[in-house]
Amino acid sequence: MAAAALRQDASPRDAPDAVPPSAPAALTWRERELAWLLVLHRTAERRGVEAFFVIVSRLGDGLGWIFVVLLLPLVSTSGLACALRMAGVGLVNVVVYVALKRSVARPRPFIAHEHVRECTPALDRYSFPSGHTMHAVAFTVVLAEYFPIAAALAATYALLVSASRLVLGLHYPSDVVIGAAIGAITASAMFSLF
Repeated sequence: MAAAALRQDASPRDAPDAVPPSAPAALTWRERELAWLLVLHRTAERRGVEAFFVIVSRLGDGLGWIFVVLLLPLVSTSGLACALRMAGVGLVNVVVYVALKRSVARPRPFIAHEHVRECTPALDRYSFPSGHTMHAVAFTVVLAEYFPIAAALAATYALLVSASRLVLGLHYPSDVVIGAAIGAITASAMFSLF
């Protein structure tokens, strides 16, 4: 009888074969990625943040880099070699970018998720990889080789371009990370081959 009373007073967790209360399910990789995107994307709601990143993004469309490539031959004797290498890596990246965009065909976050808005017009409807980031990192790697003094400025700009893609709701974090990796690889390969 005492044993029966002990069993009645014992909580379910004290029983040897009791099942623990169900914990919330672990977030999937996609859910975590979306959560990070939403945290960064919400910063666009702050005054001036969206406008700043729209400008950064527009310069990353190519106009800023074209200006740098055209200016480089005028600033030093190694500027022409740097400009040619930047143009070469830019062309390689466009081929890689188009091939991946078409084969993966991942919809942009603002298309796939109602809580993400398109803060500036996207260049196409697909997200993977981030071409802006790919070019920014590749050009930064090339510039750093020829003009180490400009490396910090170029790297800062590349980081801002990468952040703009998330803040503006145009890419997922993995799009940006893979874009950066491809840019670094293609720029490094360009130095190995030529």
